[in-house]
Amino acid sequence: MFRLLAAFLVIVLGIAATLALSSPAPRADFTIINGGDPTTLDPIAASWLRDIRLMRCLHEGLVRSDVTKDDLPIEPALAERWEVSPDGRTYTFHLRHATWSDGTPLRSTDFVYAWLRGTLPDSAADYTSFFFHIAGAKEFFDWRTAALAAFARQERAPGRAEALWQETKAAFRTMVAIGTPDDRTLTVRLVRPVPYFLDICTSVAFVPLCEPIVSRYEVVDPSSGRVKWDTGWTRAAPSIGAMRLESWRFKREIRLSKNPAYWDASNVWINSMAILSIDDPVSQSMAFQTGAVDWVSDVVAPFRAEMVAAKNAFRAAHAPAVAALRERGMGPVAIDRALPPDPRKSTHVFPAFGTFFWNLNCSPRLPDGRVNPLADARVRRALAMAIDKRAVADGVRRLGESIAGSLVPPGSIRGYTAPAGLPRDPDAARRLLAEAGFPNGSNFPTIELLINKEQNTDLVAQAIAKDWQRELGITTAIAVKETKVFREQVKNANYITSSASWFGDYPDPTTFLDINRTDDGNNDRRYSSAAFDALLSKAEAEPNAAARAALLAQAERILVEQDLPMIPIFHYVNLNLFNPDRLEGISSNRRSEQQLFRVRPRGPEQGRTTETQRHREERMLQGTAVSTQSLFSVPLRLCGELLRTDANP
Repeated sequence: MFRLLAAFLVIVLGIAATLALSSPAPRADFTIINGGDPTTLDPIAASWLRDIRLMRCLHEGLVRSDVTKDDLPIEPALAERWEVSPDGRTYTFHLRHATWSDGTPLRSTDFVYAWLRGTLPDSAADYTSFFFHIAGAKEFFDWRTAALAAFARQERAPGRAEALWQETKAAFRTMVAIGTPDDRTLTVRLVRPVPYFLDICTSVAFVPLCEPIVSRYEVVDPSSGRVKWDTGWTRAAPSIGAMRLESWRFKREIRLSKNPAYWDASNVWINSMAILSIDDPVSQSMAFQTGAVDWVSDVVAPFRAEMVAAKNAFRAAHAPAVAALRERGMGPVAIDRALPPDPRKSTHVFPAFGTFFWNLNCSPRLPDGRVNPLADARVRRALAMAIDKRAVADGVRRLGESIAGSLVPPGSIRGYTAPAGLPRDPDAARRLLAEAGFPNGSNFPTIELLINKEQNTDLVAQAIAKDWQRELGITTAIAVKETKVFREQVKNANYITSSASWFGDYPDPTTFLDINRTDDGNNDRRYSSAAFDALLSKAEAEPNAAARAALLAQAERILVEQDLPMIPIFHYVNLNLFNPDRLEGISSNRRSEQQLFRVRPRGPEQGRTTETQRHREERMLQGTAVSTQSLFSVPLRLCGELLRTDANP
């Protein structure tokens, strides 16, 4: 027990030190931990959930999802209304009289400029393919790619790179079917009808940028002809969203403040938001327990299974009331709020529109130049069939997650039936490996399992490694990398296998399937299948919904039952920490979409701490010492309240 308390004391002292370094400023209205420091503030580069959540505070697009409803219906945002042509291909958006945070009027050309950035091959953005639904966008992308290749072959001359950039901007206006009849009208013509196009428009990749400001940060490389934007624009440019950036102290804190120019400012209930940078998962949970933060997203603390067990025990003790409240149509957070006060109510488990899988590099050669055995689909199927996914979900994760045979979570998309995937079959796996020339793992190179230090997937990796060693005789090694290094290695295919996950962006199977297209920016596996690509293309042109769903299911069957560029392991749940009696506005929708600026304090204290607690937190923020008694009370509360399963509810 002493060792446990000592360990927690070190963690609490670390939290106090982090908070002391963060800022002496008064506590924000809403203080959160959003999974660590953002990897970017550039909307077209954002692909991680923590980045996207931050983007949704600072930016807004034509439309947005109503996160208060499970099916996330589309509602107006910067476009107050729109029309769709009878053939379903042309959208006409009518913009609000909105202004940027510096008072500059929003113009339709701000969308054109931002979408130009998103469509450039120079950016290598993850969501570039989203723009290919727009007529001419793919042709422009290919034109720019060819132009850069030609530039590289030609003799350098002063001004040539800048001239190519000006030609590129003119080509975009000519080739891509985006129109600006006036400052408040934007027209978009699609290649073909896309039933989920408005859902795509909610992506942060589709937000506008204040062209007069951002264009000042254009940097044209005279040696390659490529254009990039100095990252300074992300801090200098005005906001069009509900919040604006006040400060970013790297690895410490991000401060946001309410944007008074926001068109819907009357429905923003907080004036300030602080995003603390605490990377350690245990410290994140401890910060919540001390009252230093109001919300922790994507909890990955090693004791989270115990937290879930405690929450389940609390719900079980109130089973009749829970059932009655559910029959009244109340959601999970509302049910928690109606139950008696209890610290365990602060643990929230929501089903997620996401899948954890294991990446398999399909490149012909390994990063060190050797022939890659994983280029053989038989090897990849063998690796998949050797894994005991049930043991991973129930024995390692212990969060109530379902094992995955498909990439698309079953039942998550209306009208779509995901394939079953491959069963666990070690005997068949050994036969496949032998057919590929590696009987009992003979002459098979050591497989390195690359994992992200922040994601707490080391135990999952260990379980998979043991299965491969035990069932197939394959030698393994686990490599743990910091987020930045991990991401770079995966993006550059500088790995053999790696942990991975994907959360859907819109309610259609393609949000999962498209990441395996040959030319997709999120195809980190270097997978290429003409048959798979052809089925996706055929589905794009299929007007009948049922026939289209069947084509997509056939495509997914190639992925998860034949080619296996990735191995689906389990379908996620999303674990959050917040007190439902003190906060409202945190959404439980399956896509994990949040509009954090909608959060509203509750209760007589308006969701804020007591005077005693507030003074203690201010002392921590200012670096003032906290009593030994209060420090030791933190781990005692953590173990005796949040994790208690045997206490009377």
